[in-house]
Amino acid sequence: MNNIVFLILRRIRAPLIAVIVSFGIAVFGMTLMPGIEIEGEIFYLSLFQAFYIISYTATTIGFGEVPHEFSTAQRLWMTFSIYLTVISWFYAIGNIIALFQDVSLNIAITTSRFTKAVTRLRDPFYIICGYGETGSLLVNSLDRKHIRVVVIEILQDRINDLELEDYQYDIPALCADVELPDVLIKAGIRHSMCAGIAALTNNDHANLAVAIAAKIINPSLMVLGRAENADTAANMESFKTDHIINPYTLFGDHLAMQVHALGIYLLHEWLTGIPGQSLQSPDCPPIGKWVVCGYGRFGKSVVKSLQREEITITIIEANPELTGCEACIIGSGTESKTLEEADIKNALGIVAGTDNDVNNLSIVITAREMNPELFVVIRKNKRFNDILFDHYKANITMQPSNIIAHECLAHMISPLLAGFLSLVRIQTNSWANQLISRLVNTIGEQVPETWTIMIDDSHAPAVITLLSQRVTVTLDNLARDPGNRDLKLELMPLMLLRDDNPLLLPDWGIHIKNRDQILFCGRLNARNTLSVVLSNYKALSYIISGEVIADGLVWRWFSKKFRRKANTLP
Repeated sequence: MNNIVFLILRRIRAPLIAVIVSFGIAVFGMTLMPGIEIEGEIFYLSLFQAFYIISYTATTIGFGEVPHEFSTAQRLWMTFSIYLTVISWFYAIGNIIALFQDVSLNIAITTSRFTKAVTRLRDPFYIICGYGETGSLLVNSLDRKHIRVVVIEILQDRINDLELEDYQYDIPALCADVELPDVLIKAGIRHSMCAGIAALTNNDHANLAVAIAAKIINPSLMVLGRAENADTAANMESFKTDHIINPYTLFGDHLAMQVHALGIYLLHEWLTGIPGQSLQSPDCPPIGKWVVCGYGRFGKSVVKSLQREEITITIIEANPELTGCEACIIGSGTESKTLEEADIKNALGIVAGTDNDVNNLSIVITAREMNPELFVVIRKNKRFNDILFDHYKANITMQPSNIIAHECLAHMISPLLAGFLSLVRIQTNSWANQLISRLVNTIGEQVPETWTIMIDDSHAPAVITLLSQRVTVTLDNLARDPGNRDLKLELMPLMLLRDDNPLLLPDWGIHIKNRDQILFCGRLNARNTLSVVLSNYKALSYIISGEVIADGLVWRWFSKKFRRKANTLP
């Protein structure tokens, strides 16, 4: 704030001096001008009277000649004063208008407002560096999950787009360079409620700078960094970045997961989706001969993943010397001749993985004309081409921004979700299918809420109170409706973490202990009801024992009295 005041004072120093000097000359001169004779004496204006007259004259209010009619000398001086002060006023007003159009002042004001908005945050929040395609998707998802965010973006147009979006919360946003540590500090990297920071720009160097600065300034902060280059990823890892996200490697892994474990893939996508969306069954890629067009970072990841599944690959690459492709067909894949050389008619699937959306669409359209039964995987680079890709309807459409946003959500939604999903990947496909069936039967086919609860005094005081009274509390007790203990809430425990040992799909009869962490998924109303059960001693006691605890001193006295009488009856 002091910087803004000093900047304003420095910019208006000259016009302010001009106004003061012109007013001083006009006022002082007016006191020296002889007025009319009153009772034989020449009347002179006092300093205050002269200041008053010059003030209303210079500001064009004009009250007339007071306290007496002016003499000719006074009128001549007043005429001179009018032009002198009006010119200085115009000069000052022009400079003030120009000042408030000044870019540096507007930046200072915006930065000050942003810093204050971040300082006032009282809920846990994440800092999102980059509001491009990935950042906007992540911000939208977090906002719908009622998680606060702060955004830093280097392009003002994207900040303008953010301000036009209809989000549930007011999102503090700043147009600035994330590579500057001072910007990260203003964004709240030292804030006690800052839960983590995600570096999601399309510049690996900027993401690396954010990851390094975050770990130096606040080593305990969770950092998610996007890295498409292996050297950048290695550098991030050396600074102990918590989660390094490569969209191409992730997509390759997901594609391989779809080939051999569709249920696990579906479970992953479902639990990291936006609540309220419907569950959709993806296509299962066939095992056999595939053609991959483009051997860049994306193509290499896909080829590596498909080869793990014992799928035969034919590669088409326009610049094999740049990509290091030793055995490939030279071409872009948009020409039918190149596809014929790759034996597209006998292939089961094709991957259009270049960095050009138009070329990718051209590749798959030409390929399907030659082989209508092809399983098509297409890479979408820009979100503004959504309408084209939606109209084409490929079997799998890969967009880096979607993959990164889903991966970030897995780490941000709840502390245990990412760990649960990593354990899910080593389970069998039948195990995942059975879990999906149970989830659908319990909470329906829409994407559920996922959340973690900690059994302690702060988050579950009712449970801790009963445990201190040596009352057994089970997982089933927590899942009951406090209005009717015979009804179960629409939720399901996915994992219980006790003494750093994870237990997948814990049994309903398991006894709850202090410091347990439980990962739940379910409907929003079930989540809200569960919070009541955890914090309300009477509600949880009713669920466990079936007895309603008397409320108030009088009712408690009657309850004790009748209980004594009941005990004395034969």
